Amino acid sequence: MSAAATSRRAARRPTHLALCGAVVVAALTATACSTSSSTGSSTSSSGSGKTIQVVAAENFWGSIASQLGGSHVKVTSIINNPDADPHDYEPTAADARTVAGAQYTIVNGIGYDTWADKLLAANPADGRTGLDVGDLVGIKPGGNPHQWYSPTSVHQVIEKITADYKKIDPADAADFDTLKNTFETKTLATYNQLISGIKATYAGTPIGASESIVTPLADGLGLKMLTPSSFLGAISEGTDPTATDKAAIDQQIADKKIKIYVYNSQNATPDVQAQVKAAKAKGIPVATVTETLTPAGASFQAWQVRQLQGIEQALAKATGK
Repeated sequence: MSAAATSRRAARRPTHLALCGAVVVAALTATACSTSSSTGSSTSSSGSGKTIQVVAAENFWGSIASQLGGSHVKVTSIINNPDADPHDYEPTAADARTVAGAQYTIVNGIGYDTWADKLLAANPADGRTGLDVGDLVGIKPGGNPHQWYSPTSVHQVIEKITADYKKIDPADAADFDTLKNTFETKTLATYNQLISGIKATYAGTPIGASESIVTPLADGLGLKMLTPSSFLGAISEGTDPTATDKAAIDQQIADKKIKIYVYNSQNATPDVQAQVKAAKAKGIPVATVTETLTPAGASFQAWQVRQLQGIEQALAKATGK
């Protein structure tokens, strides 16, 4: 990797978090710089009275897990700060202790959070249940890891988390079914409506993007991604895009072959900034997404709805529909 690519990789987020230590074993003494956060009630109001201790590697999955479990779960998300880079995160001793006590764990997989696999291996627990999203949706390392942007994958994860909760705590199975039904039909109602509405109105519309995080969403919305996949992957991974790829997307912008440009505002590299500027200069509407929940503390649905509305508005401006 070139010095320029290394510099861009270091700048994927506005700042990196201060780390408490690279060695992650449960017996270590932790200081107070863990990025983990907990959601959900610590007590259950009905049924078995059992509280499932859940640890999610990233907060987008943690938000969903918390809402599906309600008062029957306590969810801790290790990555929950918008300034943290899930690719490069180094777990702390506090994270190790949290994982050691987990009854249920959720990792993204697909090579995205290999640190989480190492953390789990270093802190085993009898009877722990684990969900690897990549394994669930059938995507191996090397494939697109950003499956929280795939509506189909999101609904698969919802089904799986609920099924796992019911196995871990069968006494509260009816509550978990109710929570899932409420989440899918009410909580995610606007999210689902925006996805179906955008697909119905703008399917086939050509778009450009800064990186591969946008690809699963574009697929889910029925939009046609024109940006070379090799360019999208290079920016996502912090490596140098080829001159050929840069020229291709620059030409697409110059010729207005794309109707909108979507970029990850948490990873605005010089190449991306130049493309955003060029798109705006040509009158191409620009929309933004982020890799993790923003602002800090946002729910999965509030975050996604805000971004989908931005994409819909950009499409409407570009097409007049």
